[in-house]
Amino acid sequence: MRVRIVFLLRNRGSYVPFHHQYLLAQMIKGILMKGGTKDFVDFSLYNFSGLKGQTKISRKGLHFYSSRVTLVLSSPSKEFIDYFLMNLFELEQVEIGNLVIQPEDVELENRVEFGDNTKFICISPVVILSSSFNDTTAKRFIPPETDSFSDLLYESTMTRMQSTGMFSEEQMAGFYKFQLVPDKNYLARLNAAQKKFARIYPVFDQDVKYEIRGYTFPFTLYAAKEVQEFVFHSGLGKFTHKGFGMLDVANTNPNQRVLKYEFNLAQA
Repeated sequence: MRVRIVFLLRNRGSYVPFHHQYLLAQMIKGILMKGGTKDFVDFSLYNFSGLKGQTKISRKGLHFYSSRVTLVLSSPSKEFIDYFLMNLFELEQVEIGNLVIQPEDVELENRVEFGDNTKFICISPVVILSSSFNDTTAKRFIPPETDSFSDLLYESTMTRMQSTGMFSEEQMAGFYKFQLVPDKNYLARLNAAQKKFARIYPVFDQDVKYEIRGYTFPFTLYAAKEVQEFVFHSGLGKFTHKGFGMLDVANTNPNQRVLKYEFNLAQA
């Protein structure tokens, strides 16, 4: 399931870095630890977007000028979503960089029905290689149109799906079809304009900073509907619980599939 958490912005004009996933990851981890339930403190089967709102760009980063900002949080586990929301709404406000935001409301994105192929867009960069201390491997560029790119994402997706215990061995064996095909016209336009679709991003794990390469472009994924549903709700690639690899379905308006989330805020 995917929910949108709406926050009131208490200090309009404040800013966060262009890439602020690591700040959001720290906030989310802090709220999970605040709750104190070990199963959820160590939980990693979730994904989230960057903050959305009306912004202006400066050398400092993204300045938010809307009265509200939104964060999309996604996980196959409703229990995890509810646990996070209950602990979040116990707080009067949270700080993300220079932003001071107050949790106000929650919306539920309606269920998406998948077939055997779906065109996705990247809400946050997709990372295909892991990183370790003082290792530059994760910064290596791999062309998206190659089999290596698709194969690495297949391996990481199957490993994550198997680790959840949500799928039988027979089901896993049937998930052999997996091919990611990038939008070549989009990549050609970026190359012609000398714009990048792959950049180096920071990620933190146990206070250690790593640098990883993330990719942002539209693509069509050919895979079983269970696989497509999994990456839609859990993210695609590495470091998904750090806010990387969040996807949305292309050529749709997510605002048209929003429902009121039946979450009793009075319990928080």
